[in-house]
Amino acid sequence: MLTFEEKLTIIESFPELERKDVSLGRVNFHYKNSSYDQKNVVYHLHPNGNGFVYAGKMTGYQTNDKGMANIRDFTEKALRATIRKAILSLTPKESEMDNEPKEEIWINDNTVTLTLLKEEDMWNVYADDHLDGTFTTYNEATHYLDEEGFSRI
Repeated sequence: MLTFEEKLTIIESFPELERKDVSLGRVNFHYKNSSYDQKNVVYHLHPNGNGFVYAGKMTGYQTNDKGMANIRDFTEKALRATIRKAILSLTPKESEMDNEPKEEIWINDNTVTLTLLKEEDMWNVYADDHLDGTFTTYNEATHYLDEEGFSRI
């Protein structure tokens, strides 16, 4: 289990998060650019090592009624991946601005990210700058990504 100090160091490495000290030595980290009412990414990180990361818009996490996943026993890799996913899940997406998705980021449990991009009349999936697949419809592309274990963020 990571110590409180180790978790703080990891969390503070995300420049988009803003630290907020709360009662009993606990610390929250807010994502001020969230496109949702939810701003807390890290909630009540306690000096005993317990704490929570927002996972309400992600799959694969056991969450409480506030959408928070307990991070008490997380490894460094799991904590970093979960925080990154949480931030991405709260980031405004271009598709929310014009009602037609043009680009989406998808991620799997190993934190591999793929980009789904509409180019002319086709939907292309990219791994970094490398073309992974081309589809004639958005539904075909998302079906492929779902089958490969990716989820939209």
